[in-house]
Amino acid sequence: MKKLNEAEISKKLEKLEGWEYLENSLQTQFEFENFKETFSIMTRIAFEAEAQAHHPEWTNVYNTLSISLSTHDVGGVTEKDFALAKAIEAIISTE
Repeated sequence: MKKLNEAEISKKLEKLEGWEYLENSLQTQFEFENFKETFSIMTRIAFEAEAQAHHPEWTNVYNTLSISLSTHDVGGVTEKDFALAKAIEAIISTE
């Protein structure tokens, strides 16, 4: 998997609302109604991440979910990160 450069990342981020390139990773944050809804979404994302064999770094505090995506094998952002970010957006948009 090829590490994307900043220009490639910026171009792809134009099509991914709410995500930023920070600290060598794609990052976003979501806020839900309560902990139960947040944990439910996290569970759905976990199944998708496992299916893609690509796992997020994330934190959850009550109704807030913060996600960071990078491909550790190459030390930066790859197509795998954008694929997972798009899948996460699809999961959240169905809620």
